[in-house]
Amino acid sequence: MTSLAPMIGLADVRAAADRIRGAVAETPCLHSRTLSSLTGAEVWLKFENHQFTASFKERGALNKLLQLSDAERKRGVIAMSAGNHAQGVAYHAGRLGIPATIVMPTITPFVKVRHVRAFGARVVIEGDTLVEAAAKARALAEAEGLVFVHPYDDPAIMAGQGTLGLEMLAQAPALQDLIVPVGGGGLIAGMAVAARALKPDLRVFGVESELYTAMYQEMHGLPVSVGGVSIAEGISVRDIGRAPIEVARKLVEDVLIAREADIERAIVALVEIEKTVTEGAGAAGLAALLAHPERFRGRHVGIVLSGGNIDTRLLASVLMRGLVRDGRLARIIVMSDDAPGRLAKAAGVIGAAGVNIVEVAHQRLFTLASAKATEIEFVVEARDRAHLEELLLALAAAGLPAKIEEPD
Repeated sequence: MTSLAPMIGLADVRAAADRIRGAVAETPCLHSRTLSSLTGAEVWLKFENHQFTASFKERGALNKLLQLSDAERKRGVIAMSAGNHAQGVAYHAGRLGIPATIVMPTITPFVKVRHVRAFGARVVIEGDTLVEAAAKARALAEAEGLVFVHPYDDPAIMAGQGTLGLEMLAQAPALQDLIVPVGGGGLIAGMAVAARALKPDLRVFGVESELYTAMYQEMHGLPVSVGGVSIAEGISVRDIGRAPIEVARKLVEDVLIAREADIERAIVALVEIEKTVTEGAGAAGLAALLAHPERFRGRHVGIVLSGGNIDTRLLASVLMRGLVRDGRLARIIVMSDDAPGRLAKAAGVIGAAGVNIVEVAHQRLFTLASAKATEIEFVVEARDRAHLEELLLALAAAGLPAKIEEPD
C-alpha cells in the first residue's frame, strides 16, 4: 500500500476540530488520585468511552464524512472494522443521510455488530481478520461504486482522531507524556501530530497487545509477525497504515507491549477505581503504565481510554478472573475421611474464619485419594490471599488439611 501523502499538520487537526464540534462530545480528562498513588505518576484519564458510540472513532469518521462531495454522499460509503470504526461511520452516516455498508470480521463482539445494525447500516460479516474483511469491502466498493472509508490509513481520519490531542492538552496543560492504544495507527499518528506541534518536548508512547505488535516490530526493524485471539480485539490489527507509521517514526517515543493478563487487570482496575467500563483496547494504556511504572514515575501522564464496547459476558468473566487473581475468590480442596459430619465440620471452620462459601461439591470418584476418603471442593470468597492462608491454617488445625487450587 502506498503512503497517503500529503501528511497532515496541526492546521488539519484544528480544521477537523472545528468541523466536528457539536456533533462529537468533548469528553472529560480527569486526574486520578488513586492511579497516581499506585503508579508514582500523575495520571490523567481521557474518557473516550463516554462518546455516544463509546469510542474515539467517531472523530475521524465524522471528519471524513463531512468532506465527501454531494455525489459521494449519494453513492454511499463502505468501511471495514472490528467494531468501533464501524459504529462511528454507521452512526454519523445515518445522521447525515448517507447510506452505509460495514464489513466486519467474525471476531467482532456481538454488541458491536448489534449497535452497527441499530444505526441503520448494512452489515456484512466476512473473514477471520481485518485483512480479509478489507478485501471484501474493497470488492464491494468497486462493484457498487461506494466510497471506501479506511479506519486509519487516511489523512482525514488521522486528523479527526488528532482532535483528542488538542483536547487533552487544553484540559491538562501540564501533561508530559501520552500513552495511546495502537491498532492501525490512525489515533496515535493524529494525536502525535497535534500534541507535538503544541508541545514539542511531550513524549508520545504507543501501546499494543502482546499478540499484535506490528508497530513495535516495524519501528524496531523486525519482521512483522502477529496473530492470536486477544481480549483487545479493537487493536488486534495485522498491518499498520503506511501514513501512520511514517508519523510514528518521526514523532512517537516508543511502543510498549501489554500482556493479555495486564489488560485484564487494567479493565478491573478501571471498574473498581474509576467506576468506568472499558473494552480491552480501551484499557491497554493503563495496562502499559501498570506494567512499566518506572518509565513514567514523577511525570504527568495522559492515558486515552479509547473505547468501552465490551460484551457483558466477557466483562463478567474478566471481573471474576480478577477476583481469583487477587485471592478474593478461590477454590479450596479439603481432604478428609468419608465419614458423616465432615462436610458440616469443614463448613463450620470456614464460617468461623469469616470466609463466605459460594459453592460446594463432594468428589469421591475422580480422585487419587483412598476409596475411604473424599475431597470436598469449596468455592469461597475471602478478603484477600492472606485471609485464605489463615483459613488453610484453621482447617489444618481442625484435622482437615486443605489446599488452594490455583488457576492455570
